[in-house]
Amino acid sequence: MWNVQLFKLNYDEREAAAVSDVLASGWIAMGERIIKFESEFELFLGPEARCLGVANGTAALHMALLALGVGPGDEVIIPSLTFVADVNTVLLSGAKPVLSDCTSLDDWNVSAAEIERLITPETKAVIIVHYAGFPCADTAAIAALCARRNIGLVEDVAHAPGASVSGKTCGTWGDVGCFSFFANKNLSVGEGGMVSTSDDGLYAKLRSLRSHGMTTLTLDRHSGRAISYDVVEPGLNYRMDEMRGAIGSVQLDKLPSGNDARATLTNRYRLNLIASDISIPFCGQPEHAKAAYHILPVLLPYGTDRVAVINSLKAKGIQTSIHYPPFWNFTAFKGQFFKTDCPVTAEICDRELTLPLFPTMTVEEVDLVTCALLEALL
Repeated sequence: MWNVQLFKLNYDEREAAAVSDVLASGWIAMGERIIKFESEFELFLGPEARCLGVANGTAALHMALLALGVGPGDEVIIPSLTFVADVNTVLLSGAKPVLSDCTSLDDWNVSAAEIERLITPETKAVIIVHYAGFPCADTAAIAALCARRNIGLVEDVAHAPGASVSGKTCGTWGDVGCFSFFANKNLSVGEGGMVSTSDDGLYAKLRSLRSHGMTTLTLDRHSGRAISYDVVEPGLNYRMDEMRGAIGSVQLDKLPSGNDARATLTNRYRLNLIASDISIPFCGQPEHAKAAYHILPVLLPYGTDRVAVINSLKAKGIQTSIHYPPFWNFTAFKGQFFKTDCPVTAEICDRELTLPLFPTMTVEEVDLVTCALLEALL
């Protein structure tokens, strides 16, 4: 259907062989391949990181909030421009989400100043997102602010595996880093995620939450290392399986070169649109921030009929998306959030359009997309 789709898997025979090896092993539940993937991801993030593979990025966020003790009566500050998983997990933890506006029409991440303005005695945690793979420029300042105020910091790194701020990898600045390995992510296993922390106590809590609060795993009993188990606290089943762990190791190996390819394509988009009324955010990213280039968001000119543009591109076989519809437009949150509270985000949500971007995309495809986009605006 699509001449240029929004995203394509960066898969080859290596992923197929990895899954085949798991099936041949006879063990498909969480086991040695998950342990291997976790160890590799720890090395990828840095020397202090400790990682646990989980079912998905939403599970990672939920576990992070529970591990930090977030519950009824607490407030959690979250970005107003993000996927619904951030607000859902706060609500399901029993806490109240408080929306932080985007910094500007160029910097769509949150700022330390805005977060500090929103802190109250009930603030238990802050979630930051590295939107579109561009690191939150104020990450260091936000981490220092949270530490000073004794507030937990959760990094939602779903868009940004491999990104960094001042040489420190995204996912290691907060108390807990949360990664998503959904089908369209830079590191893709279909469904899956990772939590990271450098705190031994949080690591133990996260490990317990991941698997029913049990003291031993099924693998331990299968291997003869344990006969039974105890349950020391209520937990969940947020485990990852062996097929996804095996694919994750292959995808992690491809991640740096994939991110480099995304950077090259993003620069081509910027070059093609530089003389137009369409803007691509994060032109003002500081030099100390290294991006992962997850998606290619643009801001359409004022007054543009976005639906007409989407349909024009669709007629030419070009897939687009919107990242993200605002919370205040969702039925579930009517009367809870208001666009007037986040005016910068409100404008971005009204004008944003996401264009195709994936590592195996060609420069010719970028040119095709940008030409079609410019024609749709005539």
